[in-house]
Amino acid sequence: MFRDTDELRMLKETVYRAAKERIGPLAAMIDEQGTFNRDVEALCWDLGLMTLSLPPEYGGLERDTGTALCIAVEEIAKFCASSAVLLIIQAVGSFPIVHGASAEIRNDILSRIRDRRELVAYLVTEPTAGSDVAALKTSAVRDGNEYILSGAKCFATNGGVASLYSVLARTSKGKGGRGLSFFLVERDSNGLSIGRTENKLGMRGSNTTEVFLDEVRVPARNLLGVEGEGFVIAMKDFDMSRPAVAAQALGIAQGAFDEMVRYASERRSFGKPIAEHQLIQAIIADSATLIEASRGLVYRAAALYDQGKSNTKLASMAKCFAGDAAMKIATDAVQVLGGYGYMKDFKVERMFRDAKLTQIFEGTNQIQRLVIAREILKETGAS
Repeated sequence: MFRDTDELRMLKETVYRAAKERIGPLAAMIDEQGTFNRDVEALCWDLGLMTLSLPPEYGGLERDTGTALCIAVEEIAKFCASSAVLLIIQAVGSFPIVHGASAEIRNDILSRIRDRRELVAYLVTEPTAGSDVAALKTSAVRDGNEYILSGAKCFATNGGVASLYSVLARTSKGKGGRGLSFFLVERDSNGLSIGRTENKLGMRGSNTTEVFLDEVRVPARNLLGVEGEGFVIAMKDFDMSRPAVAAQALGIAQGAFDEMVRYASERRSFGKPIAEHQLIQAIIADSATLIEASRGLVYRAAALYDQGKSNTKLASMAKCFAGDAAMKIATDAVQVLGGYGYMKDFKVERMFRDAKLTQIFEGTNQIQRLVIAREILKETGAS
């Protein structure tokens, strides 16, 4: 569990209440329509959740920012996973700005995010570069006091609703990950266009689009960090984002578990509630155990991040374990509800679809296993 402070307890209680009373009732509609919900966005701004990961002077917390993000994401995901994505991608997209922008750009942009409530998207994934970030092809060529960016990005969360983009592009050929750099790009830049909005299996209320960059010119001062530092920034960003994705998976798992237990306690079969049948009890016990194990990994990884300590291994463990747990628990919840679990009138059907993405985005769970093994081998001196 997270570090026990009044501030974090209040955050948890506030977000849970808002998610249950104001987001949960909209979840089925959001999923059915498959559109970005501005009312939920406004609520998240009102609660201060969209600036949690920013420095304190821009609306963030003095400490425990990673833990706070995980708490907020988990509580919202119990009721609507699509809405929880909003917090994650705002934090992910802002990270290169917070940690790479010059003092002038940083103050201007972070003030805009806080005051104008601007959304930030994170443009990294490409049609031929997903898990292999170092293989991306979008180029950034220096031309005097500007860079010219050209390329195509896909699966851009908030791509169609953001006004700011953190874009990873190649500034040097033949250098792999060492040839990548981040840039801040404005939505209204000439040459930037939005492609199709993806029609997804789950998390349908999260806006996901293509974004095209056709010789987009940005001032050289919009370089985030130094040339060639983009891959390092992206990897550090993962140390913050993967516990948050794990928290989202945890929230889905808890939400599905709660529905499962409620239904099993009410549904009668062979003269008694199905919760009294041993096979159902085994599912409940296994699910509860997976949830508690996930929670331990999530908040331990977040605590290490908040302490400024290396959490790469724990972040990947949390993301991998919690994602797999969410998928299993949501699947079992559908099974416990039987035919009703297969119907859209019941929440577990949506949770089942939503859970799948937690095994895929921010690095597939197969990639997480490679990261975990690599870190272990480094620790033991075997690599």
